[in-house]
Amino acid sequence: MFDNLSDKLDKALHILKGHGQITEVNVAETLKEVRRALVDADVNYKIAKDFTARVREKALGQDVLKSLKPGQLMVKLVKDELTELMGGDAVGIDTSGNPSVILMSGLQGSGKTTFSGKLANYLKDKKKKKPLLVACDVYRPAAVDQLHVVGDQINVEVFSDKGNTNPVAIAKAGIAYAKANDFDTVIVDTAGRLAIDEMMMTEIANIHKTIQPNETLFVVDAMTGQDAVNTAKAFNEVLNFDGVILTKLDGDTRGGAAISIKSVVNKPIKFVGMGEKMDALDVFYPSRMADRILGMGDVVSLVERAQEQFDEEEARKLQKKIAKNQFGFDDFLKQIQQVKKMGNMKDLMGMIPGAGKMLKNIDVDDDAFKHIEAIIHSMTPAERTKPQIINASRKKRIGKGSGTSVQQVNQLLKQFDQMSKMMKMMQGGGGKRMMQMMNKMQ
Repeated sequence: MFDNLSDKLDKALHILKGHGQITEVNVAETLKEVRRALVDADVNYKIAKDFTARVREKALGQDVLKSLKPGQLMVKLVKDELTELMGGDAVGIDTSGNPSVILMSGLQGSGKTTFSGKLANYLKDKKKKKPLLVACDVYRPAAVDQLHVVGDQINVEVFSDKGNTNPVAIAKAGIAYAKANDFDTVIVDTAGRLAIDEMMMTEIANIHKTIQPNETLFVVDAMTGQDAVNTAKAFNEVLNFDGVILTKLDGDTRGGAAISIKSVVNKPIKFVGMGEKMDALDVFYPSRMADRILGMGDVVSLVERAQEQFDEEEARKLQKKIAKNQFGFDDFLKQIQQVKKMGNMKDLMGMIPGAGKMLKNIDVDDDAFKHIEAIIHSMTPAERTKPQIINASRKKRIGKGSGTSVQQVNQLLKQFDQMSKMMKMMQGGGGKRMMQMMNKMQ
């Protein structure tokens, strides 16, 4: 995500390294490269120019703190301005209605239907809402069927009326159905339309006027860059929408839409789609995104994802097993499955500060644990519980059963043994002693 932009900004900000002070000359040189990086990322030239002008003003107007090098100060200034440019603070959605009505709008192929499902899933699982999906795309073949498939995947009901070709009437009927059946949230999925199609734009304006939604969201494909910003502007003039949804952000190497769309339409980015799975939806935090663009990772989001998979009861059981030296491969397998639920591996690794650079040209496969799982599944229950009984003949059998080599089995056993010892040490006083030693070293 944003690989090209991150790389170019990193090179631009390196210009100040080695300089003892910030001067007009080295600031101008650095910001020229920053502006070029933003324009290359498909950010509008005027926005890029205004951005660098603000950074320049702040850089020359500040005393360089003695504890900071000029390069570090410039990174902070750029990070702060990027955060502001993308909206400053995260903005949630309004779910106060009874029912709360959310109208989806956007271009053809922007991912509206998939996002409608992701949003319903998010509201159901994380906000404990009872959402209803309403199918109002009467033009695209199989659009209604697609929404029903999405609804089945996430166990959310879908309201549709296949015999009706009037989306306004369908939306009204869907809201009436929601009121009669105790749904507290209605998500209205509409047909994709082009901003230049006057008839279709009038139609969605009529839907908007009739149902008066709590939230109108504009869904846009992040990979379309500056075109996304232009279409958002055209839609906003008709709908005056409340927020932007950026889909396919995980495939966007430039970042132009995410960086500049807020300043053009003055509407916040509320969510970002980070993959095809129904749980691949993140609240948009401008500050965290700025950190990731500048290669600083996103530890807060990583911890939040881990906490979502965290089961306190399971953790207590695991603690007892570690204390009694009973941590086995079945427990290890559970830990792997929890990590996999957190999202795709490259995205997770990108949240670790500095890891983005290391992974730049490396393809991190989502099946990174595949051979480990295969080896564990080839073990007998006794072998998983007591790995120390795995001798040479057992290793040969396990390797053959899992389609791996004895060498790979040995490697896993060695890593598992090291990890078990480390967990045992951290469980006792070792963790405290380690922290005390680290503090003395500082």
